[in-house]
Amino acid sequence: HSQGVLHRDIKPANVLLDKSSRVVLTDFGIARIVSETQFTVTGTLVGTPAYMSPEQGKGLQISTPSDIYSLGIILYEMVTGKVPFDADTPLAVIHKHINEPLPAPRTLREDIPGALENVILKALAKEADERYQTAGEMLTAAEEAFRDFEEITQSDTLVEAPDLAGGAADLGQSIASKETAAMEY
Repeated sequence: HSQGVLHRDIKPANVLLDKSSRVVLTDFGIARIVSETQFTVTGTLVGTPAYMSPEQGKGLQISTPSDIYSLGIILYEMVTGKVPFDADTPLAVIHKHINEPLPAPRTLREDIPGALENVILKALAKEADERYQTAGEMLTAAEEAFRDFEEITQSDTLVEAPDLAGGAADLGQSIASKETAAMEY
């Protein structure tokens, strides 16, 4: 986006990892330069229905938040295991993106942290001006959500490692004391 290019078809098949685990976006075959005149005929759709923004599904002018929406669909799918809208035909999927409320991720998977769900919900707002306006803005929010999640996870699940100098008997006693403490809690 910082180079003035809209991808218009962000989906898992177009997101790869290089050898150093850096994310690389591929397949710019239907990308367009933001300053270009839109040559798509009104009513003609470009993209993959499961990952299309509502405005893209309507055949309207798209902008950075359209790609953000598609990225939000990928994030939704990563944490829930499925895309939010599915149907028998591509047109029916597009119709759902435009008209149906987004199923909250935590209705599909209760253990999703609230902060992460909020990132997803904002990325998938029906109105483009209610979404993140840049990928950097979404990245910052997602990093904060993951940082909060890591802090919660570490403070809630990590316990002091038992002293193994005394052997297995000390380990068993340590586990038993943790179980007793958990039952008393």
